[in-house]
Amino acid sequence: MHRRVEILTFPDGQLLDVAGPLQVFATANELAKASGMALPYETIVVAEHAQVRTTSGLVIATALLSQPNEPLHTLVVAGGWGVNVACQNSGLIEWVRQRSNAAQRTSSVCSGAFLLASAGLLDGRRAVTHWQRCAEFSQRFPSVQLDPDPIFIRDGDIWTSAGVTAGIDLALALVEADLGRRIALAVARQLVVFLKRPGGQAQFSTALALQEGEGRFDRLHVWIMENLRSPLSLPALAEQANMSVRSLSRHYREAIGRTPARAVEDIRIEAARRLLEEGVSVSRAATRCGFGSEETMRRAFLRSMGTAPLAYRERFSV
Repeated sequence: MHRRVEILTFPDGQLLDVAGPLQVFATANELAKASGMALPYETIVVAEHAQVRTTSGLVIATALLSQPNEPLHTLVVAGGWGVNVACQNSGLIEWVRQRSNAAQRTSSVCSGAFLLASAGLLDGRRAVTHWQRCAEFSQRFPSVQLDPDPIFIRDGDIWTSAGVTAGIDLALALVEADLGRRIALAVARQLVVFLKRPGGQAQFSTALALQEGEGRFDRLHVWIMENLRSPLSLPALAEQANMSVRSLSRHYREAIGRTPARAVEDIRIEAARRLLEEGVSVSRAATRCGFGSEETMRRAFLRSMGTAPLAYRERFSV
């Protein structure tokens, strides 16, 4: 069964928003061909013009916009800074609205959600976009239930994803919905995507969040990650940072915006999440990440994520 997929882009679109999903569908086709199966996807990149320059400077050849009522399986709307101009293009917005009506499902990558929202397709729905533009999005589209955290969100036949590389996660989820988990994991392995991230995971990791303070505590963070099984007391952190306990507490909070103890817990939680997603048992994850006991890890998970480690493992492990 051929599933026609159209990926919409525009001038100053984000290259990876197009190339990431495109390659996922192409790899699904390659694996199907190697197995002697019919190709599952017919994927076309469309735009208003035959050539489009991306924000990276690379010019890509595109097919012209299809007829709005032509049968379509999946519409993917890419993002990029050019979406600001695209959202002022009434003709393009109307095309997106009509094309979505003809499609079995509609999706967006990164700031492509702005186009879907401009077309009224996200009104009353849950959605996500790039974390950096969430405040702006909420102001412009108050009728959309924006959740700034997940990698991607499915609300009925509308799928939205977070920033840039999350488009690959979204496309893998679409492939899984079409062809099953085994094929989606095979595509992920072929693309050397080491972890097929489920949609409920955070798009903004602890490691990224701690890269504040002009890198002042980067070495300390690396040391913490390499020594999670150790007690990691405040005096031990201060000694590693070559600072007094009082000085570390004050300067760390000023630079990072949280206490050293909270940062250690957050790093441990993120490390435990990765292990649970890989199918590691709760007890082993608690030990490897330095929580000391399952109950300590359970309390930390409930406090930070609103769910217990076992429930998280059951939902997200591959």
